[in-house]
Amino acid sequence: MPVRNEEEYLFSVVASLEAQDYPKELLEIIVADGMSGDSTRMLLEEIKARNPALMVIENPERIVSTGLNRAIRCAKGDIIIRIDCHASYSESYVSSLIRYLRELKADNVGGLLETVPPNDSRKAGAIAISMSNPFGVGNSHFRIGTARVREVDTVPFGCFRREVFDRIGLFDEDLVRNQDDEFNARMRKHGMKLYVVPDVVVRYYARDTYAKLFRMFYQYGYFKPLVNKRLGSPATLRQFVPVAFVLLLLGGVLIPWSPAWGLFVLAGVTCYLVANLCFSWHASRTGVVCILTMYAHLVQHVAYGVGYLAGIIDFLILRKKSNKSIAISR
Repeated sequence: MPVRNEEEYLFSVVASLEAQDYPKELLEIIVADGMSGDSTRMLLEEIKARNPALMVIENPERIVSTGLNRAIRCAKGDIIIRIDCHASYSESYVSSLIRYLRELKADNVGGLLETVPPNDSRKAGAIAISMSNPFGVGNSHFRIGTARVREVDTVPFGCFRREVFDRIGLFDEDLVRNQDDEFNARMRKHGMKLYVVPDVVVRYYARDTYAKLFRMFYQYGYFKPLVNKRLGSPATLRQFVPVAFVLLLLGGVLIPWSPAWGLFVLAGVTCYLVANLCFSWHASRTGVVCILTMYAHLVQHVAYGVGYLAGIIDFLILRKKSNKSIAISR
């Protein structure tokens, strides 16, 4: 579990890991601390004093991919389960994932994300809705749900066979975001199988402000062109929809208007707003939350699209290797 400045969530997530029904003697918990500036490290030392199964390592690069790789190198087990600190896990989480990994003869399995607000505010609730709504996040089955076990292109966090890393390497350390998408796409290129299982559910805590939501999706979009460059092709087609919307908005401002072009832009924006309204109303059913959800969708799409275009400039045109300076503490 890579962490950085996670004092708000740390105790609860470690408690859920300590409560797992998997045999304790076969389980180790490795936390890679990204030089936290809050009380995260102090809390980790307190937990470590009462639980010798917890190992705390340093992650001086301060990004998820390097923390994951440092932890994987330290791990002794033949199965690696990635944990996110912004979530809570049932007591059967580990045992269920391992059972499915073996029954399905899979290389990576994951459950569904139940995205929940971190507090009771309407804004936080709207952001949680937008992060689990097809209009906001596309057709990712682990976000929008599925009734059956199915093979997919990516899963949240992941439960991996150790030999996967021996065969194709570790997470790409140039990626501040999207390291899971890139790694899972690399697995599929090597013929490996990934499955999402609906009876394993993770409660994931969404961001609580629009500013945090914007930073998160900007980074998702920004690093996606670098992922595509590494893979040699787009990992998914859904990534281009927010980019097309932002290009439409930019075109409406920058390109001189003609009757045909003006009609095209207005039609596109109108279709977007109508679809946004319909999906937001269906998910929220209340006026205020519907409006807040519509705005959350807009923030997600604009942030992702602008980030993607910035990534194209940096990684494809200027040919930068990476840009870790945009890594922002949660």
